[in-house]
Parts: sequence; structure tokens; C-alpha cells
Amino acid sequence: MSAPTLGPMVSLEHSCRIASDRAEESEAQRHLHTDVVDSLVNSGGLRFWVPIEYGGPALTISSGLAHLVDVSKADGAAGWCAMIANCTALAAYRIRPDWAEKIYADPAVCTGGFGMPAGTATIVDGGLEVTGTWAWGSGIDHCTWVGGGVMVVDSEGQPATTTDGSASPFVFFDPDDIELLDTWHVSGLKGTGSTDYSVKKAFVPEGRWAQFLGGEPYVQGPATRFSFFGALACGVAAVTIGLGERAIDELVQVGSKKPAGSGKSLSERTAVQAELAMAQASIRQAKTYLLSVADHAWDVAAAGSDLPDDLRVELRLAATAAVKRAVETVDLCYHASGGAAVYSSSPIQRVFRDVHVASQHAMVAARTFEPLGRHSFGLPTSLATL
Repeated sequence: MSAPTLGPMVSLEHSCRIASDRAEESEAQRHLHTDVVDSLVNSGGLRFWVPIEYGGPALTISSGLAHLVDVSKADGAAGWCAMIANCTALAAYRIRPDWAEKIYADPAVCTGGFGMPAGTATIVDGGLEVTGTWAWGSGIDHCTWVGGGVMVVDSEGQPATTTDGSASPFVFFDPDDIELLDTWHVSGLKGTGSTDYSVKKAFVPEGRWAQFLGGEPYVQGPATRFSFFGALACGVAAVTIGLGERAIDELVQVGSKKPAGSGKSLSERTAVQAELAMAQASIRQAKTYLLSVADHAWDVAAAGSDLPDDLRVELRLAATAAVKRAVETVDLCYHASGGAAVYSSSPIQRVFRDVHVASQHAMVAARTFEPLGRHSFGLPTSLATL
């Protein structure tokens, strides 16, 4: 595991160019090229939701989402890793200030990990001793700190809580405690390096963890009232929107080509013209809806209120719907591109594979429509993970 390199500040636009240029290499390596990681670090692209108390810009959620769209348009894997790093960085509001300062005040910080409590944390003198294995470790080979969700138990193995009342916190490990298991052999988002990872009897000092559900944040702000799961779902959606925009650009690029045996270019075919127009309308509607709902939710949170149930539901609706629209957009462009799209050298083929992997994320999978519709019918609905 290698830490990012902090160098001269660059623009996020520059990072996007690097990500696009290195996309094939990232995919072949099954993790982001070091040039991409360093560029994202030096543009601030991995910490734009870090609070100002720790030197971060504390951008609004929608501003961050717009940035994620741009990076994902350049390369889906880079966008995905940036999304995970930034969503994990929301822990900065909820981790004890001395640890938050150590972790997040570092301008080269990159945090990641999987939040579900797949590990067991035994209470020991001075903190927790953790053993566990987690899946979906996106970008953890370049993280400065790696996290994982755990269930806290006492010395007898019975459910317990930490001194601050945490029962299932997200704990932070030193990267040296992590073993990468090389399981990331997949169809899409190959460059994310989202391998399984494990720790064995890793010591986590007192307070080096965050509670995403329950408990009072140490740093107050709109981000802590926004809904962590809503931000994560919107982040995944932003990645797919970027992929949809890239698919449209790629279709336009191949428009001048004439399929074998045809006297007309793709752009001269009326069916392809209609498909391009439908794809453009679909992804623009998805993006506008997602960002407008995120803006509204941020305004409510900035006014000092927790998000009401209806607004949390709409956030997830906007995110899940955006993913569905993005997949439809990419599929339209992929099929309209003809035979050239099946080759691994074709960017639209990589986009096709990437978006279909991204759409499987639990926060935005098609099954999430069910509780959203159930709530709208006024039926009893669990909203704990919204």
C-alpha cells in the first residue's frame, strides 16, 4: 500500500485530464494509476467535504456532487474512488477532535473503507481490538487511513458499547494493519481496486472511530444534518451521471463512422439521431433533479433542521432514479455505437461495464424503489438507512 504524494496544487480540471489519459492503465492495473491519485490529492478532489475546522473547504453536498460528475466523466474508476474518499471524509464531523485533527488536517489525506459492521471489536484497555474481513475496499491501496464497520463486544463476546456509547462504529486502521486479499477480478470499475481486506487483532485506540448513525457529532454543520446515507447514495448517482455524459460524448465521436456494408454514417441514421437526443434529455433530467433536491436538502440542513422523512425519501428517490436513467443512457449509446463498442479498446465499452457495476450498489439498487413507494402510499416504512 502506498500513500498519495502531495505536490503543487493543481485544478480539478487538470485531474480529470490525467484520469482520462490514464484510464486504460488504471483498468489494466486494477487500481488507480499513481499519477491519478496524486493529481486528485493535489486538486483537493479527495477531501472537499472535510470541515473547515480541519482545513477542508466544507463544500455543499451539491457542489461536491457536481465535481464527482466531472471526474467520473473523465474516468469512472477515478470518480468512484473520489466518491468513496469524500463520503468517508464526512466522518471528520463525527470522530473525536484529536483524531480528526490527526487524520483530516493532513492535506494529503485519503480515507476509505466499507461501513457495514463486518468486523468484531472487543473492548480492551485503551480502545478496541478488531478482527474482521470487509468487501468493496475501493481505493484502499492508496488510502492514508482505512476504515471498517464493526460490532462492539465485551471480553465475553457479548454485545457492548464503547465509552461514548458506540455499538457499531466505523473504526480507522493504520494501513499497515490491513491485508489486501486480491479479490477484485470483475467486469467493470476495474480501476477502483475494490478488493476485500482484513485485519487480525488490530488495535484501535480510544476514540479513533465515528458513529454514522446516532450520537452527537463533534463538529456541527449542515453536513451532519444532511443524512450520511443520502449523501452516499447521491455520490453513487453522481458517478453514474458522469458515465452517462461520457457515453454521449463517445457516441458523438463515433458518429462519422460508417458501419460495414453501409453507405451512411451512424450520425446520418435517423434511429441513432433519436437515440442520442433521448440519451441527452434523460441524463440532463437526472442530473438536474439530483442536484436540485440536494440543494434543497442542504438549505434545510443549513437552516439548522434535521431533514424530515419526506425529504430524506426524495433524496434517495432522486439518487436511485438518476442511476436508472444513467444506465438507460449508457445502454442507448452503447447499442447505437454499433460493433465498435464491443472492443475493449473502446471507451464506451468500458463505460458500459462501469455503469452496470456501479448500479449494483446497495444504496441505489432497483430494490430501493420499493420502500420509497411504500412511504409515499403512507404505509409503515423503515427509514433507518435513508
